Amino acid sequence: MRYAYALTTAILLGGAATALTLNQPAGAQTAQNEPGTIAATAPRPGAPMSFADMVAKLQPAVVNISTTQRVKVESINPFAGTPFEQFGPRGGPTTQKSESLGSGFIISADGYVVTNNHVISAGNQKGVVVESITVTLPDRREFKARLIGNDTLSDLAVLKIDGQTNLPFVKFGDSNATRVGDWVVAIGNPFGLGGSVTAGIVSAVHRAAGQFDRFIQTDASINRGNSGGPMFDLNGNVIGINSQILSPTGGNVGIGFAIPADQAKPIIATLMKGDAVKRGYLGVSIQALSPDIADAFGVQKGLGELITDVRSGEAAEKAGIKRGDIVVKIGDKDVTPDQTLSLLTSAIAPGTRVPFVVVRDGQRLTIPVTLGTRPPEDKLRQLSPSDSDSNPGGGDLDSMAAASLGLKVVPITPSVAYEVGIDPSTKGVIVAGVAPNSDAASKIQRLDVILSVNRKPVTNAADIAAIVAEAKKAGRSSVALYIQRRIEGQVISQFVPVEIPR
Repeated sequence: MRYAYALTTAILLGGAATALTLNQPAGAQTAQNEPGTIAATAPRPGAPMSFADMVAKLQPAVVNISTTQRVKVESINPFAGTPFEQFGPRGGPTTQKSESLGSGFIISADGYVVTNNHVISAGNQKGVVVESITVTLPDRREFKARLIGNDTLSDLAVLKIDGQTNLPFVKFGDSNATRVGDWVVAIGNPFGLGGSVTAGIVSAVHRAAGQFDRFIQTDASINRGNSGGPMFDLNGNVIGINSQILSPTGGNVGIGFAIPADQAKPIIATLMKGDAVKRGYLGVSIQALSPDIADAFGVQKGLGELITDVRSGEAAEKAGIKRGDIVVKIGDKDVTPDQTLSLLTSAIAPGTRVPFVVVRDGQRLTIPVTLGTRPPEDKLRQLSPSDSDSNPGGGDLDSMAAASLGLKVVPITPSVAYEVGIDPSTKGVIVAGVAPNSDAASKIQRLDVILSVNRKPVTNAADIAAIVAEAKKAGRSSVALYIQRRIEGQVISQFVPVEIPR
């Protein structure tokens, strides 16, 4: 995924729980896209002749955004280690200046500007400090802008041009009404060329590109520098914020993405107040419900997500949600691949009490949950405990029955736990071998710890064989193993579906 970027490429889209209201004082300038001023000049739907009149009305509110940054660069001596070393640069890092370009649009006559966060921030690059932000209008007027608020997860930012009361601006429309095949117009500043206009159609809606990302996809040309610019419908309403592209070369290949207006509006409203965006948090690890796992648990395919871990002290544990529960509904919304648990939860305000519908041991339960506040992303990355790799040595292997899964496992004893480097109190078995011709061979690894099968705890091979036999008798084609695996020093927990040999 190549981002249409100015400096960084951090894009994560989330939700919030407030509404956007832009009230204008009496007698204030009207929006460039005021109802009734665009429709008459827009091309006929389905047979556009020209977008010229429409663009002439909208383009004054679309701006170029440039930043000046101070970058620390380590000094490198090309003569190091040679007799000429003394002629090379000396001392610590040097400071250089750089610039970035992007797009944005004015949403109020007094100068509030919307853009992408990555256009005006240093992102994760170390040693980079943004010194100033300049907004340039199509009529070449330049203004210094200050950052009112930004949100990394949604990649949105709000700027303010001070001392102005009569600036051209545009308003948001209803992106939920957008359909595949609708005409759209993108205005921005690609490659720093100045104002540029492209047109195309909506290729897809609700396009997932990450845990929180749900974009409008378009074939309207979007290139580097278009980031933060508006996407308009034929009524002149902003239905999206151009954000990124999919490209093997960095240029447009007809696959561009825009943040839907209805997802952006509540975040922008929060940022305009100077507040930080807060998102609901359940406190669980989740796993997509594959067809095999759905079969193992006897639930409908394509509906729900599986809880693989419940964090102590968080909202899920307090409400009684357990590992192995399948969340199928939050409030009145189904949990689906397009409408994931993370996406729905993050869109609910912290402290809200909402019913979660889960499937547990084949029973459908409704559990009221009061959501917590999502921690910062850097803290979330530290929640998984680390552990060192080790290999078990010696000991008799407790082989599973041939009718089971093609695994050889060893019970967790204090000596084995010490050799592997796990907590001796862990209840489960350690995988010591996998039959190469089994389905497990591509899914289970040596030293994986199996804690349960089909949500039933196991401590030896006989436990696993009994559960597999029970599932086979019930007509199931697979079972779900709950395992722990060490990956790069972190312990990852997940459910893994394994086919039952016939």
